[in-house]
Amino acid sequence: MKLLYLHQTYPPHDHRMLTASAAHYDEVVFMRRDADAPNQDPRPLPAGVREVAWRPGNLRGLRRAIAAEQPDLIHAGPLTGVAHLAAKTGFHPLVVMSWGWDLLLAARDSFLARSRARFALSQADVAIGDCRTIRELLVANGMSDDRIVTFPWGVDLDEYRPDGDDGGLRAELGWQDAFVLLHVRGWAPLYGVEAFARAFVRAAQAQPRLRLLMPGAGPLAGKLRASFERGGVLERVHMPGNLYQSQLPNYFRAADLYVANSHSDGSSVSLMEALASGLPVLVSDIPGNLEWVRDGQEGWTFPLDDVAAMVAGIERALGADLASMGRKARQTAEARADWQHNQKDLIAAHQLALELARG
Repeated sequence: MKLLYLHQTYPPHDHRMLTASAAHYDEVVFMRRDADAPNQDPRPLPAGVREVAWRPGNLRGLRRAIAAEQPDLIHAGPLTGVAHLAAKTGFHPLVVMSWGWDLLLAARDSFLARSRARFALSQADVAIGDCRTIRELLVANGMSDDRIVTFPWGVDLDEYRPDGDDGGLRAELGWQDAFVLLHVRGWAPLYGVEAFARAFVRAAQAQPRLRLLMPGAGPLAGKLRASFERGGVLERVHMPGNLYQSQLPNYFRAADLYVANSHSDGSSVSLMEALASGLPVLVSDIPGNLEWVRDGQEGWTFPLDDVAAMVAGIERALGADLASMGRKARQTAEARADWQHNQKDLIAAHQLALELARG
């Protein structure tokens, strides 16, 4: 059995899904439309996965690759990009996967993107989504409910765990007695980082113990640094740039509270990583987050972009029983975010498509 796996680029989520696929199929072929895009996973492809160059990165190039590889099954996403191209080839069985933003943002804001997503769904045998909100949008855009497989991508619970040290990170920074916030989302408007920066400045001015771990990069880097500098808290922020995947668990274990003001998410992988690490969270009240966070249990939510509410949430966390919340966070991750369990749903989606195509 040969699987052809298509994506725009090669993010960390693909590494997990390709690894699971390679363990199940005889052959797995990976094609990315934009191999030169920034911020791709630096790890090599998993063992058993072979990459084929997509040249040119259009419908003609895809048809040529399908003719050469003769796959038994195609998995493609996002809906508004490569899944749309895969659908135009007429190949079956076809599994399409929403990456969240394609339906939550692109299809909502653009008639062209919405048309592409709907065409991809009309031609697909099965669609995959990572939360109830995405499932509802898949149905709203024409996909039959009985052809949708919903599961959160999940995380490695052995890699992200509460026990273990932080690799000496807090000691290296001299933050042993500080209260440390962690923000790991991209520095772009989608993730509400400017409002978060204002909230941290305001909270840090009132609370001398506060510190911030803020790895990452993005187009708003200059504005963020300027905001921290104007507020007089720049020396209390650690901005190490993009991290390797292997470095992230230490950052989660070094923090006391995870904060995210994301405008759009399905089941956020970084949120699941925080929960798995036993780290209480403070996140925007978008639907995807509300599927994971109960106020006062795993953490708290706040109205999107509400700076005052973020400040209040941070101050509430300073006096909360974070150990108890961290245990509940880990329990939630163990129950719902275990990739070793959830990857079975990926293969189940593929098998359903094969069965439907045969029928």
